Amino acid sequence: MANLLVIESSPRSASVSSSVAKEYVTEWQRKHPTGNVVRRNVASNPVPFVTESWIAAVYTPTENRSEEQKKLLSISDTLIDELEKADTVVIAVPMHNFGISAQLKTWIDQIVRVGRTFSYSAQGPQGLLAENKKVIVVLARGGAYSGASPVAFLDQQEPYLRTILGFIGLKNVQFVYAENQGLGAEAAEKGIKAGIDSALALA
Repeated sequence: MANLLVIESSPRSASVSSSVAKEYVTEWQRKHPTGNVVRRNVASNPVPFVTESWIAAVYTPTENRSEEQKKLLSISDTLIDELEKADTVVIAVPMHNFGISAQLKTWIDQIVRVGRTFSYSAQGPQGLLAENKKVIVVLARGGAYSGASPVAFLDQQEPYLRTILGFIGLKNVQFVYAENQGLGAEAAEKGIKAGIDSALALA
C-alpha cells in the first residue's frame, strides 16, 4: 500500500501553501485509491520544543533510558515513524521573514535525531532515511525569490530545507513555488495557479 505523509505548517486558515498541497494530495489519492494518507498540521497542533532533558534522553543509550526519558522522546518517535513509513512526503511551507515558520522548525528539530534519522561515521554524518523517498515541498511567498530573481539571495526557505532534508538522507526533494502572494490579487492568483500546475505535474 502506498503511503503519503502531509505536513502543513501555516497558522493561517486560508493558507496558500496548504491549498496548493491539497491539490497534489487529491491527485495522489486519485492515482492511489487504496493508499494511506497521514496528515499532520504542526501549526494547529504544534509539537514541543527541544529541551535540555530531551537532548539528554537522545544521547542516553536506549537500554538505559528512564521511563521519563522514553516519554520525552515519544512524540519524536511517532513523527519519525510517520516519516519512515511514507513513500511520499508533502510539506506545505509559508515564508516567514524569508525563512520557514517556527512551527515547522520545531517539527524538524524533533525528526533530525542522531541514531534515528542520521548517524556519525568515520566519513562524517550519514542520513538514515531512504534516498528514494519522494519529497514535495510547496513554498508560498509574498514575493518572487526563485530562479533568477534579483532578491533570490533573501530566500532562506529552499536552501535550508534542501540542506536539512538531505542531511537525514532525503535527496529526492522537489520544490513547488506559489509566489507573489503579497503583490495584489492578480499576481497572487497567477502565483497560485503556477504552484498548482507544478504540483499536479509532479503528481
